[in-house]
Amino acid sequence: MHLGLVLACLVLGFPVLYALIVSTQNNAEVFRYQLTFGSSFAFNWHQVMVARHLGHYMVNSTIVAVAITVGKTVLSLLAGLAFVYFRFPGKGLAFGFVLITLMMPTEILIIALLRLVTNLGWGSTYYALIVPFLASATATFLFRQHFSNIPRELAEAAQLDGANPLQFLTQVLIPLSWNAIGAQAVIHFVYAWNMYLWPRLIVQGRERQVVQVGLQSLLNLDSSASYGPMMLGAIIASIPPLLVFIALQKPFMSGLALNRDK
Repeated sequence: MHLGLVLACLVLGFPVLYALIVSTQNNAEVFRYQLTFGSSFAFNWHQVMVARHLGHYMVNSTIVAVAITVGKTVLSLLAGLAFVYFRFPGKGLAFGFVLITLMMPTEILIIALLRLVTNLGWGSTYYALIVPFLASATATFLFRQHFSNIPRELAEAAQLDGANPLQFLTQVLIPLSWNAIGAQAVIHFVYAWNMYLWPRLIVQGRERQVVQVGLQSLLNLDSSASYGPMMLGAIIASIPPLLVFIALQKPFMSGLALNRDK
């Protein structure tokens, strides 16, 4: 068992270590395939953060990812609350529509969405990067399932105490749902951080561009592939999602286990 764990660590850890090594090397050192840190870290850092403005792209991605994560989580919580505790005409039909959209990738709607955002005059703005992704069928479905497993007696007790639906959500449901919220927050943040196709289509210029598109500018520096800056940029860009996962690791794992058990 311990041997298997060691082998797994080597298999998973070696590519990361090699990427760190390459991020400090120039092309000549890279092509010698030497497993020692190089002498070009400062140059590579300048190319990535100054010449190619990766720091600016990361700020944009942080704004977009945080806004999408918060917006998706709040809207999904409210939708889950409505589907479980509210009665309204067409409730079953609406939830069926949510289930149908689970099977539809965003790419199917990309042309219609592009036209809509362009007609609204949102091109190359944060609105275009954030608003189309605030609704989440997956999160709505998961919160609905989670709320369905919370005893109905709590809702009845809250109603007898005079709590309105918003108070019931904030004072009862949310404290019981931190693990599910943490799991969804990690998933939403990573998804928003890794967006490439939509920002590539809707954003022109550098001012509002995100990090995944910005990384593409590292493919050809000085008319040739520069592997050191490419690796350094990829490593830097992976840090924020990693920090979010580390910060929310416990609720993330507990939330996944909770959904699996159900």
